[in-house]
Amino acid sequence: MDVPSLHNQFLSDALPRIRQDARVAGVAITGSIVGGRSDIYSDVDLILVIDEEAYDVVMRERFALIGSWASLVAGFTGEHVGEPRVIITLVGPPILHVDFKFVRACDFAERTEDPEILWDRDGLLAGALAQQPPVTPAFDLQWIEDRFWIWVHYGATKLGRGELFETISFLTYLRETVLGPLAARRVAAIPRGVRHLESSAPEEARNLQATLCGYDRHEAGRALLATVDLYRRWSDAGEAIVERRHHAEKLAMQYLHDVIDQGC
Repeated sequence: MDVPSLHNQFLSDALPRIRQDARVAGVAITGSIVGGRSDIYSDVDLILVIDEEAYDVVMRERFALIGSWASLVAGFTGEHVGEPRVIITLVGPPILHVDFKFVRACDFAERTEDPEILWDRDGLLAGALAQQPPVTPAFDLQWIEDRFWIWVHYGATKLGRGELFETISFLTYLRETVLGPLAARRVAAIPRGVRHLESSAPEEARNLQATLCGYDRHEAGRALLATVDLYRRWSDAGEAIVERRHHAEKLAMQYLHDVIDQGC
């Protein structure tokens, strides 16, 4: 792995300390470091594989354990991203973002991409990965189509009411939920919202600039129209069979245009 010096120093210091806990069956790393995309701004994403019989106790001790492995500055659990097993931390100084994910040994093989094993006490981690391949999340374009025109109407209502902060926030949501994954799909990348699009899909990232706006009603209306335009273009590409909601599209777009025209 090509790892920045600060990240490498953290791993060199923490890994021997983690290995001293007999309840830890192994340690793996995932994220940009494994993918060869790491830089000085990258996180460290660790997976701590815990013996089954010790898991509940370790989960209660996670903050204390992390504090014994590194200089813990602050940390919180990851419910907001649907992953309560993760402790999101800052360690240091020098300050560094590190995510510690605690998993049972029987759950380690459930993954969307392969981690790199840093330490494997009894070969358990390597064996688990060999028995079960990673599963790439399915991209469900029908799920998006069923919702998209309702979302367009929702954005138009916020624009019409003059709730520009809400409109701007909603445009961000559409980029992360719809356009970012569609952009990744166009370049055969794993959808991760809008992450890494500047490097993985530079042409699509340039097109997404049209969906940005300042605190201005006219700009926000233009950005909503640009969002619709990109959705139409990008969702039509590919071989996915989608039942289009043409009636909803027609009515939602008529409503959006009416709202925009009222503000002219």
